[in-house]
Amino acid sequence: MAKEEMVNLKPEKISEENLKEVQGVVAKVNELRMELGRLETVKHTLLHQHAGIQDELKLVQEKLEKEYGTVNINIADGTIQYPEDADNKED
Repeated sequence: MAKEEMVNLKPEKISEENLKEVQGVVAKVNELRMELGRLETVKHTLLHQHAGIQDELKLVQEKLEKEYGTVNINIADGTIQYPEDADNKED
């Protein structure tokens, strides 16, 4: 009996349809990663702006404290609540 040669029936490539499908999904993943990177950059910038505004607020608070002392100020109408007013309200 002669030895028969074995034929490799495994495909060398995936089908065009499968290739397009996987390429489409990978493209979506890459787009989302790019968008996440963009958003992180925006977030980073906003965090720096926030820190700067917090510093600005602290300076304003210090200025107001020098002018009015340690008080609570209603930022809606500018009403000042002095510490002794707070003590009297607790009675």
